[in-house]
Amino acid sequence: MFQKINYKVLIIILLAGFQTAFAQKKDENIGTEVINVVKSYTPTISDAFKVKETPTLDDEETAKKEVIKYHIFSFPVASTFTPEKGRAAAVDKTPQEHLYNNYATLAFGTYASANAELFLTHDLNDTDFVAGMLRHQSSQGNIKGVKLDDKFSDTGLDLTYGSKQDLYRWNVDLGYQNQVYNWYGLPQYFGNNLSDTDQKDLINSIDPSQTYHNFYIGGNIATSDSFFEKAALKYNRFWDATGSEENHLTFKPTINLGVKDYFFKLNFTVDYLNAKFDKSYPLDFTVPLTTDYSGESSNLILAANPNFQLLKENLTVNVGAEITYLSLLKSSYNGVEGDTKGKLFVYPKITAAYKIVGDLMIAYAGAEGGLKQNSYREFTNTNPFLSPTQLITPTDSQYDIYVGLKGKLSNVVSYNVRGSFLNEKNKALFGANPYTQDINNDAYVNGNSFSVGYYDVKTVSLFGELKADFSKNVAFGINGTFASYNVKSSPEAWNLPQLKLGSSLDVNITPKWFAGANVFFVGERFDFQEDQSFTVIGSGKQTLDAYFDANLNVGYRYNERLTAFLKANNIANQAYEKWLNYPVQQFQLLLGASYKFDF
Repeated sequence: MFQKINYKVLIIILLAGFQTAFAQKKDENIGTEVINVVKSYTPTISDAFKVKETPTLDDEETAKKEVIKYHIFSFPVASTFTPEKGRAAAVDKTPQEHLYNNYATLAFGTYASANAELFLTHDLNDTDFVAGMLRHQSSQGNIKGVKLDDKFSDTGLDLTYGSKQDLYRWNVDLGYQNQVYNWYGLPQYFGNNLSDTDQKDLINSIDPSQTYHNFYIGGNIATSDSFFEKAALKYNRFWDATGSEENHLTFKPTINLGVKDYFFKLNFTVDYLNAKFDKSYPLDFTVPLTTDYSGESSNLILAANPNFQLLKENLTVNVGAEITYLSLLKSSYNGVEGDTKGKLFVYPKITAAYKIVGDLMIAYAGAEGGLKQNSYREFTNTNPFLSPTQLITPTDSQYDIYVGLKGKLSNVVSYNVRGSFLNEKNKALFGANPYTQDINNDAYVNGNSFSVGYYDVKTVSLFGELKADFSKNVAFGINGTFASYNVKSSPEAWNLPQLKLGSSLDVNITPKWFAGANVFFVGERFDFQEDQSFTVIGSGKQTLDAYFDANLNVGYRYNERLTAFLKANNIANQAYEKWLNYPVQQFQLLLGASYKFDF
């Protein structure tokens, strides 16, 4: 059967065929044309039109919102739910150590030595308190090779009454100290011109004992909200067994006028000292010593120090000066009156510190000076073998220029390095007295005592220190100082070492056991001594060898109150001389205990 033909499809096919045939025929006679290009094609972009976010409504009428009114009916709903209370997680805490207000220490050791301390404090009420401390240290001596008695003792009592108010605090101090020493350092050549019997009789005739007494009373007051910042007042009366006496009074108030980051202070000083000595040192040993050969020094220092401090972020600067007036009220020695004219001094008081890298690196520098009031008491604290025949005069520290760097190498290690140049006039240096064999047979005239001489000294020094707290159980420190001296009118800086080193270590081995060690090294020093005939035999410049001293201690905490300890001093067993002809005690042991308590 024949299918039905679709005429519409047939007609379309025929028309497409005619069109194709016509086009091909036209292409065969396309010909040529000339086109002139006026300019190059420049494309352009038409403006874009942003669709508005808010469309325009073309509605002729906008429907109005219906107002809906409603009411809420509240009524209680019973609930039986009870939330469980939260509990904080338990944390293991180390119990805080109880701090006791009082303690007592007692120890005994070799050379028949004893050491005792008692400290008491008590709060009278919320603001007032009282405190006191009694201390004693003694040894019966018996140093090898020493011909005279070499025992010593040091006993002191300090009392304090204080009050802490909201706007101020104050305290009053009272104390007494008794010290007994012996001039046991006879020269090696002592009595060499005598027979053994006469030498022994001469030594037995010497009573080398010397006793020092000191009484003091003073007080301090400080405020927290006043231009009057603080003040300190202190009076010392010092005397010895030979009739020497000294009165020393100081008063130091401070006024603070600081505002915000700027601080302006006024520091004042009133310093009065009077020292009397019944005798002066005999250079002519054929003349008996009388009160005609006494000495007296009376000095008054008045000083004002205006100081301006600037604090800016990492920089702290103090700029000031000290204006000092010295009145020499009395200056006599060996029957000769000295100059008593007043003098005026001006000293720099400038310091600066800059944090280069926070607390890790801090650079600091300064230029400071001042007039130092020397005293017989301070001299004997440094060298107890001084003869009671001194002339006391102040030291003019013209300037001390220094630069340094301090900070932290890590969280547990800190450091400090410093270099300085110090210029002093009338610097006090200790020197051995000559051997005179005074006819009064005073114990200190046998070449076994020292006097103070005053020299102009320039000192260049370098100091370095490292401290490390590796943990709460281990602490270590080491320091050293090197100094170079230039002394006018003297070949040496008498009894001053060029090198000093020190180190310490403290360890908590367990909660019960602890230990510590400290060592120090003092370099070579020089002294000068003459014999009674002023010959070269046994006289001239003397060299004191450098020495090394090491000390150890170990302790056991029986409980929080009671602790036992053992100390070993000079474990190298050296008989070194700290002062000329004065050997120290060698290896020493001290065993004791400390007990803490409350009332």
